Amino acid sequence: MARSRALLWRRLLVLACLVLAAALAIWVVHLDGVVTRQFQGRHWSVPARVYAAPLELYVGAPVTAGELDEELRRLHYRAGDPSAGPGIYRRRGDSFDVHARRVRFIDELREPVSVAIRAGNGSISDLRGADGAELPVFRLDPPVIGSVFPVHGEDRLILSPADVPPLLRNGIKLIEDRRFDEHHGVDALGILRALWADLRAGRVVQGGSTLTQQLVKNYFLTDEQTFGRKATEAIMALRLEAHYSKEEILVAYLNEVYLGQDGARAVHGFGLASEYYFAKPLAEVDVGEMALLIGLVKGPSYYDPRKHGDRARTRRNLVLQELAQAHLIDAEAATRAASSPLGLRPPGGSYVPAYLDLVRRHLNRDYAEADLAAAGLAVYTSLDPRAQAAAELALTSNLKRLDASSRVRGATLEGAVIVTEPNSGDVVAVVGGREVGAVGFNRALDARRPIGSLVKPAVYLAAIESGRYNAATLIEDAPIELKLGDGSIWAPQNFEHQTYGRVPLARALAESMNLATVRLGLDIGLPRVAETLHQLGLDSTPSLNPSLLLGTVEMTPLEVVEVYTSLANGGFRARLRAVRAVLDESGRPLRSFKVQVEAAAPPAAVYQLDRMLTLVTTRGTGRDAPSRLPRGTVVAGKTGTSSDTRDSWFAGFTGSYLAVVWVGYDDNRATGLTGAAGALPVWAETLAKLKSVSFQPVAPELVEDRWIGYGDGLETTPACSADAVLLSLPADTVLPGKPNCISSPPTGVGEKIKTWLKNIIH
Repeated sequence: MARSRALLWRRLLVLACLVLAAALAIWVVHLDGVVTRQFQGRHWSVPARVYAAPLELYVGAPVTAGELDEELRRLHYRAGDPSAGPGIYRRRGDSFDVHARRVRFIDELREPVSVAIRAGNGSISDLRGADGAELPVFRLDPPVIGSVFPVHGEDRLILSPADVPPLLRNGIKLIEDRRFDEHHGVDALGILRALWADLRAGRVVQGGSTLTQQLVKNYFLTDEQTFGRKATEAIMALRLEAHYSKEEILVAYLNEVYLGQDGARAVHGFGLASEYYFAKPLAEVDVGEMALLIGLVKGPSYYDPRKHGDRARTRRNLVLQELAQAHLIDAEAATRAASSPLGLRPPGGSYVPAYLDLVRRHLNRDYAEADLAAAGLAVYTSLDPRAQAAAELALTSNLKRLDASSRVRGATLEGAVIVTEPNSGDVVAVVGGREVGAVGFNRALDARRPIGSLVKPAVYLAAIESGRYNAATLIEDAPIELKLGDGSIWAPQNFEHQTYGRVPLARALAESMNLATVRLGLDIGLPRVAETLHQLGLDSTPSLNPSLLLGTVEMTPLEVVEVYTSLANGGFRARLRAVRAVLDESGRPLRSFKVQVEAAAPPAAVYQLDRMLTLVTTRGTGRDAPSRLPRGTVVAGKTGTSSDTRDSWFAGFTGSYLAVVWVGYDDNRATGLTGAAGALPVWAETLAKLKSVSFQPVAPELVEDRWIGYGDGLETTPACSADAVLLSLPADTVLPGKPNCISSPPTGVGEKIKTWLKNIIH
């Protein structure tokens, strides 16, 4: 009886073992499938990386030696001996020797190359390659301005096996897993050694996980500290090593390991960590910097060099000591590196959230969000870092000045700036608020506010297009009252509460006369004004109320840019372009965004209007603009002030750039600022730093320049009239001459016949 019971128990035990073995086998097969299925192919979700436009150098390019030096430092090139490797430059006066990095552009992958540059007398005067041959053009590196992060916030720069420096390859194995090349995923000796060290110390002082186990934990599992999770980790590590080579596993680990936190962005991998901590590619880090990166693996938060510098320095020096003892570096190099500072770059960088917001919106038209967050795309944009820096500084400094002098308490002014190149539609700068590096409400794209007198050029363009008006036509600036549909009376006024009588169209626009504009718009018709706005680029349809003529229509700064691009471009609308091209993770072009231009308004009419808009900045409400720019710069533009001075606007263009600025309070309270007092200084300070050329459009056919009296619209000459202004009129325009200055042309039929016969006889 006892013998049978024992036999039964043995059979049950064998059966249980078989069941457990089968379950374990099934579990191992399952984990093996997970490993092979998830690890093959693309290993990581790599966010799209976004690049600014590179600075192009050529003989004659308006770049000073100081600006070139600043640009190289912005790109984190280091002063030194260029022969030591890429990323280093040497300056001697106005001459530069630069060892440029390996970098990918839209159209080529450029290997490291040496170039000699001379920047004298305010421009590039000489440009030569390493062989001494002249170069027609040389592009500096396109700066990285951000990434499109996935939901979990991870970011990384993927390293290939060829990208891994030997010191990193050997150093990480020395510090983290000395038997990496010998074990098969789990190191029993390492586990025993770590257990013994922990027992002797009475606490956990050494880990027993291999690099493969760490990779498995980071890539497949969680940080949960349970026996089941550790067992799963060990099995998956063994299966990973069964399917993949040591080289593949090591490179994967170097790309996966977590090395720090940049706000919401998790910094993964040594490729990105070198950029984040030292602002240089991994190939350019020195011995001390490499030791710090290796040391961070043990605890990125605990040894965070920006928060805990002493801890990080101690950890780095310990790694240096071990590297020297293992003869991976010599003792002298270790000592020298241990005495050096950590070499961190300043926190922050060139992150431009407002511009990235525009980029993301443009990309979302063609790409799924998942692809932007995971497919490793390279996005090349139109952003000009110099224009962006100029706009940011101009906005923040002027808002600070205006706040200091404001009587408003309990609120701070906000603003937005957009700068474009109107000929191409390239958006070169976007500032969405005074906190330029903060992610949040993007006023440049989303703040929809009444545009005030920025609408007036559309009114005057509609009048010119009608053929019944030109710049010299006299209109009445006098009180007017209108009965609205609800029975109320609308009685607009000029800003100064004065009237000016009969004035030429050009003066009415330059001085932003409300009463004259309302009379003109009503004569042309509200539907025609609204249609003109639509033709210029406004997609929405404004309400056909008389107040439309004074700018109650609400628009975002981006929409204002769309409209004014057509004016700055001679009647042709260039579609705004933030993204120039998208490349896949292998550098193959996926999509290029060409310049798109379409007709928006008759060029002759726009040319006449543009000449009137130059008076705004010489005699009208924007006359302070040229004084802030290089002497002689011709500017066309328009100020805008909404009701009760709640919004301050300026939109203006030179021969190179169009910029729109808005200043106001987020809660829509009155600012007390006109367009000239609030937005115009921001605009002028931005453009002053961009070396813009004057606005000098080419006159189309059927128009001609004429001197007219600014106050009376009579034809005159500068010698005869102090208020003579040169404007453009249709070629067949007949103007009365200023008495005792220019003879008036014949007006009656008989007078015209007499003049014709006299010309024939003589």
